[in-house]
Amino acid sequence: MSTPAVPSVLFVCVHNAGRSQMAAAFLTRLGGDRVQVRSAGSAPAETVNPAVVEALREIGIDISTEIPKVLTVEAVQASDVVITMGCGDACPFFPGKTYLDWKLEDPAGQGVEAVRPIRDQIEQRIRGLLTDLGIEAEV
Repeated sequence: MSTPAVPSVLFVCVHNAGRSQMAAAFLTRLGGDRVQVRSAGSAPAETVNPAVVEALREIGIDISTEIPKVLTVEAVQASDVVITMGCGDACPFFPGKTYLDWKLEDPAGQGVEAVRPIRDQIEQRIRGLLTDLGIEAEV
């Protein structure tokens, strides 16, 4: 994967209320200002899943003020890496971008007990992504 000076990563899921919000939060925390982070949904929910907010709060990440955002062509065009999480064909394709599809359980409608393992899987994938981008994870 080629890496620009400050790579830009876009996380996309259907509602932008769970998986993509967690991934963006982890990448923001672990990548700091060495990576630009975006997240969006093909059909955004009104609010972020409260169980996701709680699961991240447990480990010191506060996303309580985040709002689901709609996926735009501009967001995809502005990103070097596009990571989809169950959004199917809703994500536009542009040559020259790196596309990854992460198969993760959907936390929608689940309690914090079910969200924790998804959260932990996402953190591990983010750490691997940072390695692939040549960025050392912050503590």
